Amino acid sequence: MNELINNIIAPAFNMKKDQISLDAVPLNTDYPVMITTDGFTVDPLFFPGGDIGKLAVCGTLNDLLVSGAIPEYLTVNFFIEEGFPVSDLNRIVTSMGETAKHNDVSIIAGDTKVLPKDSVSGIQIATTGIGKTLNTQLSLSQIKPNDLIFCTGPLGDHGVSVMLAREAYGLHGEVKSDCQSVKAIAESLMALDGLKFMRDPTRGGLTSVCHEIAQACSLGINLIEKDIPIRDSVKSFCELLGFNPLQMACEGRIIFIAHPSINKNLLSHISKDIVQIGSMTQQHSQVIIETPLGGFNIVPELENETLPRIC
Repeated sequence: MNELINNIIAPAFNMKKDQISLDAVPLNTDYPVMITTDGFTVDPLFFPGGDIGKLAVCGTLNDLLVSGAIPEYLTVNFFIEEGFPVSDLNRIVTSMGETAKHNDVSIIAGDTKVLPKDSVSGIQIATTGIGKTLNTQLSLSQIKPNDLIFCTGPLGDHGVSVMLAREAYGLHGEVKSDCQSVKAIAESLMALDGLKFMRDPTRGGLTSVCHEIAQACSLGINLIEKDIPIRDSVKSFCELLGFNPLQMACEGRIIFIAHPSINKNLLSHISKDIVQIGSMTQQHSQVIIETPLGGFNIVPELENETLPRIC
């Protein structure tokens, strides 16, 4: 994906290098706003903890929130396969409406295309989100050596939940997707002194976020395995099938970087689930993880994603 964007798409669109890695981009207007756009496909369409509609709304809102903006408006485009059940469509759009309303966001425009059978897998959704900029200081350029890395809850729930819902591996479990808006936590974090950068670890999970940060800052990352929150059920699933839980997608978590002086008592007050999982370093330029036994391993960058897509 990174090679596709950097080598083909970005040059054709004359995109600036610092725009390519952003979840949402500020607009040059008198009113400080940010805009983001995204596309969503998932199999199955309904999974424990969510559905493609909730996923589309939360995913778009979260991209704005971790970029420092408060979401206000959404547009939605549907690409629907001929013969798609109306009952499923109603369930999906109802979920979208309820999620938007709960987050004080208005869905103001959209479009619908019905495509020939077998040209699209059921339904796909494209969204655009606009929000008012609240924090203009968040940037990869702010990150320095010794800055601390935090996450806001257990990782990998969404990816494992969707894969279990496919019932393709003969496995069953109770893992529930973390699909949700991060609005409450993101707003509270934006008000803290020392916050430098936020990202939601969707496709590629924690691993992809860390490699993106390391490459953009020309710094290394030291993760501490025992401090990274991963549910036992997620670990067991990944161990059985040979997946790395650090590469599993999340849809309701934030990875954020802050100055070492950030008030950890305030972080605990924002959410009991916030934990420090590592730090930035200039001693190397890789993503390294310390094992519980005291050894160190290189965390490889995700090259091939499990298909069908999970977000």
